[in-house]
Amino acid sequence: MSADHTPTQSKIETVHRRLIEAYGEPARENPLPPLDQLVNTILSQNTNDVNRDRAFQQLRARFSTWEAVRDAPTDAVIEAIRTAGLANQKGPRIQGALRRITEERGALSLDFLADMPLEAAREWLTDIKGVGPKTAAIVLLFSMDRPAFPVDTHVHRVSRRLGLIEKGVSAAKAHELLEARVPPEWYYSFHLNVIRHGRQICHARKPQCEDCVLNDQCDDYRQQVQG
Repeated sequence: MSADHTPTQSKIETVHRRLIEAYGEPARENPLPPLDQLVNTILSQNTNDVNRDRAFQQLRARFSTWEAVRDAPTDAVIEAIRTAGLANQKGPRIQGALRRITEERGALSLDFLADMPLEAAREWLTDIKGVGPKTAAIVLLFSMDRPAFPVDTHVHRVSRRLGLIEKGVSAAKAHELLEARVPPEWYYSFHLNVIRHGRQICHARKPQCEDCVLNDQCDDYRQQVQG
């Protein structure tokens, strides 16, 4: 770490290179349309990918259009997404987002965000109740290939342990810092590979430090070794 406690560019490059060596370059799958990605990301909160995807599929099977989801009885939406968990919160949140978009734009589409300046697009999304920086960044990066860096719980934890962000930095603030420190062309692969590393090696409670390809780059591990 440099004197101002920010990571050096060489450290970020080393982390990126080793994660690519360990996990490969993540394939860019066919992106979901922005509105689908928004709903999918709301469903993903506090659940795993399998339950998220199942809930999304059930929602699309139950309702033919997003307008139908918006206008349905809330109980019907809740029942359709129950496998995602926290359905009583997520159902009204999804409907509220769809209604807000309709009120603001007159139609259910987020395609217009592609033509807005990045910060304006981010602000527009986070102005929707229940849409935070992570959800907004996922929509912008994954659906529109725009340079926004999403920070979920794994990215936040791994980045703090490595020293890519400072210890006391919140997840919300981490979006801004990591966007400034990681080259934009790496956002997609860096985000996904750090998540994979957090799931497989850098666990919240018992990280497998001895098996970690980044342990010589990790502030936390260095402190453990030094006692």
